[in-house]
Amino acid sequence: MATAAVIWAAPPDASAQTRSLLAPQDVAPSELAPGTGRPGASIVYPAPLAQPPASPLAQSGPVVPAGRVALVVVARYGRDAPPISGGLIWRVYTANPDASGMFRLVKEERSATPTFILPPGNYVVHASFGLASAAKAVQLRSDTVREVLDIPAGGIRLQGRVNDVHIPPGQISFDIYPGSQFDTAERRPIAQNVMTGDVVLLPEGTYYIVSTYGDVNAVVRSDVQVQAAKLTDVVVTHRAAVITFKLVNDKGGDALANTQWTVSTPDGDVIKELIGAFPRLVLAEGDYHLIARNEGRTYPRDFKVINGVDGEVELSTRNSEAAPVPASAAPAAVAPAAPAH
Repeated sequence: MATAAVIWAAPPDASAQTRSLLAPQDVAPSELAPGTGRPGASIVYPAPLAQPPASPLAQSGPVVPAGRVALVVVARYGRDAPPISGGLIWRVYTANPDASGMFRLVKEERSATPTFILPPGNYVVHASFGLASAAKAVQLRSDTVREVLDIPAGGIRLQGRVNDVHIPPGQISFDIYPGSQFDTAERRPIAQNVMTGDVVLLPEGTYYIVSTYGDVNAVVRSDVQVQAAKLTDVVVTHRAAVITFKLVNDKGGDALANTQWTVSTPDGDVIKELIGAFPRLVLAEGDYHLIARNEGRTYPRDFKVINGVDGEVELSTRNSEAAPVPASAAPAAVAPAAPAH
């Protein structure tokens, strides 16, 4: 079976490679460490599929007590596709709601091919695989019932980079939305705050990723295509840099504490306000305006952020532009500065 291959004509700010979720040689278990269960991420471990000698539904039936019926279930990635070998949650519900309108949960299993021993009757069996799922109504009478549920799902694993340098985990997060970024309909994310390296399982189809590097304005949107039974690695490229601010009395001197900072665009739109001696921000490349306030005076400076060039912006209290802050003045709009050399 072929290993990673490009499957999506990705925009310049993202690249996507896909590999099979089925073949053990394609995906090492260490590469698919389970996620930490952050809210909305619904991350599970898609274990490689061992080649079974026969379909689980073709195996001999279980020993069933009198007055009970066996329900044997298996899920697969789609019609004529192999079974899903891990990461499944099975639930069996009553077919009819109770007096409160709720469908009562009868049993739950997390194995790949469970057998439910149930009283005769009508039920609904539901299987979830990450954010993908399928359900089917079943009728149990006297003989063992075997059911197959199709869940055409695949996985995506996300990471970011600036130029050829990978962004460390914890500095970047991803939100996943259904459909393309070019669709005009308003949608809610189906997975939020996904971290680097997490595997998210989704129904096959088109999605767009909103990647946020830092917490200011380094945001990239990228479309990706999820294929059934495939793990797609998505690498989002940001054009940004990490900038540190510093206000000193003399060039190269110690930073002054309790300094208030305002970062804005050249047009005066405030991007970020913060306080500290050495504030550090991730900023998208571009031109910015910066204002430092300390002991009733302001110190402005314009600067440029260059893609991939981390640096320091230093302002001096001896700046001839420094002026007292009017008591009635609103906070001045400021823009990011360029790294100092």
